[in-house]
Amino acid sequence: MEQTWIERHLDIHSLLEKRSCFLLGPRQTGKTALIRRLLPDVRIYDLLDSATYLALSRQPGRLAEEIGSSVKRVVIDEIQRLPSLLNEVHRLIATQNIHFLLTGSSARKLRRGGVNLLGGRARVKYLHPLMYRELGDRFDLHRAMERGLLPSIYFSDDPKADLQAYAGLYLQQEIMAEGATRNISALRD
Repeated sequence: MEQTWIERHLDIHSLLEKRSCFLLGPRQTGKTALIRRLLPDVRIYDLLDSATYLALSRQPGRLAEEIGSSVKRVVIDEIQRLPSLLNEVHRLIATQNIHFLLTGSSARKLRRGGVNLLGGRARVKYLHPLMYRELGDRFDLHRAMERGLLPSIYFSDDPKADLQAYAGLYLQQEIMAEGATRNISALRD
């Protein structure tokens, strides 16, 4: 797959300067690539990393211990994997004025189950697939109509296989999960 960096129209530096923020969007829109490229000096907790996930799931207070009192900007990538960690994030925002960027692909997973969504202490921004003005002269209408505008598929050397994998796994799981939630009363009857 062609590795191409596209400058996105989302200023995450100014987001983090003002307050904490949820950065949500579909998988493969480039949330992780964006934070790794634009925030290289900010501490990042990647919850797809098994060791990080296990350590924080067993002991959420470890986050405060590791951050200490001098760190003022923190990223937690894939927060929907460990929504209970939001209680610790809430506490650190309130007591240490730390600004968190919390990325995730599933707002639905965060909303369900009554998890702490930080009670107005974090704004919500969305990273959508690529836009025409982000692509500039690399925009091709036929390519966009055929492949869509997810960066990994738009620039893929095998877009058919990648789109099939994306639709077959991610979308099917999300649609089935959403359908099961809506039809739960039908299962009781």
